[in-house]
Amino acid sequence: MAAHCHAGLEVNGWAEDPEAARHTSVDLAGRALRSAPDDLNVLALAAAMLGYFGEDIDVSLGLIDRCLTLNPSSARAWHWSALLRVFTGHPDVALEHFQNYLRLSPRDRMVTHLNVIGEAHFFSRRFDEAAANLLASLDLAPSFPVTYRVLAACYAHMGRLDEARDIVRRLRVITPAGTRYRDPELRELFLSGLRLAASEAG
Repeated sequence: MAAHCHAGLEVNGWAEDPEAARHTSVDLAGRALRSAPDDLNVLALAAAMLGYFGEDIDVSLGLIDRCLTLNPSSARAWHWSALLRVFTGHPDVALEHFQNYLRLSPRDRMVTHLNVIGEAHFFSRRFDEAAANLLASLDLAPSFPVTYRVLAACYAHMGRLDEARDIVRRLRVITPAGTRYRDPELRELFLSGLRLAASEAG
């Protein structure tokens, strides 16, 4: 959980030293794994944190797959698995895993859960569905910067440049831009949309 908290500081733009927050998150996740390698909560969260910041995404996928093998009814593990599949360029697999999360956790859901659905649709180039989910996510979590970034890129690729420009203005109030996607093609789709939106925003 400490690793998750440090990651949250970096993701939300609250860390005075983002690089230090990343290193601390990775270090704490590794220490948790060494201390409790069979704890399902540790496996799930460590997989997510190492997948976000670590160098070897395959390690994270192995951890989350092991967690799901040990407990296929873990809603949170399916959530983190979906997010990791987005990172690695498998958005349709991510949506399948996210449906498992929604089915297993009909009431207790992470406040940013619709953002993951929006990201997955964005990277599958289903921009209308992506925008709808990202807008709904902002209603639930209006200060989460990742949603603004993906929505701005989405609007830009849809040719809705005025709306993309407005989202970028709102994003700049929150935090500088960043990316967490490992697949080069999907990362470029995301960044090219942001570049287009930012150029329009001036």
